[in-house]
Amino acid sequence: MIELVIFDCDGTLIDSEPLGIEVDLVAMADLGHPMTEQEIIDTFVGTSHEAKTAVIEQMIGRPLPTDWWERYRPLHNKLMEERLAPVDGVPEALAAIDLPDCVASNSSHRWLRRGLERTGLHQRFAGRIFSGAEDVARGKPAPDLFLHAARTLGADPAACVVVEDSAHGVAAARAAGIPVLAYTRGVTPAERLAGPGTVLFDDMRRLPALLAAHASGAAGLTS
Repeated sequence: MIELVIFDCDGTLIDSEPLGIEVDLVAMADLGHPMTEQEIIDTFVGTSHEAKTAVIEQMIGRPLPTDWWERYRPLHNKLMEERLAPVDGVPEALAAIDLPDCVASNSSHRWLRRGLERTGLHQRFAGRIFSGAEDVARGKPAPDLFLHAARTLGADPAACVVVEDSAHGVAAARAAGIPVLAYTRGVTPAERLAGPGTVLFDDMRRLPALLAAHASGAAGLTS
């Protein structure tokens, strides 16, 4: 039996990653360390704001003010208001899944609420939303967030399934001993998600069938 399905948020439930990358391209150029889109994907996608800040400070060789992101918040807000939507196929998949579930993301609770509300998904997960930035000492790729979500909701990690789209998230699930269904139509190349305990898929509409296959022992997922 599957006791809990643990969803990532950005890039898994809501299609926010391409918009965040646009902002990061501007920010890194402003900070004197221009990066390509692929470099930003490889370095930042799936990390917490704190981890991103630490990496940027190392790159540019100087500390950043604690409010450095506020300069880019208006652009981020504008893009989200204009273009944020659920990941293609997510509403249909969620409507067909009748299993305990939750959200576990490196993003802040403030962003999670805003992004999920804007895409009409918040009510589905209200009361079962966990933040790697605020609820645990270490976000992904450490296993802490997924283990915290499972423990809080009374689920055995071995009986959970994580749905992810980032390399950091997949690494966190593996470290927690939780099988992964890795969505490959996001910004992270499939080859960076492939590995033990992981089934790759490219259409969210397939998710209910993949969960059913896993529950029956036919999905080939082992932690």
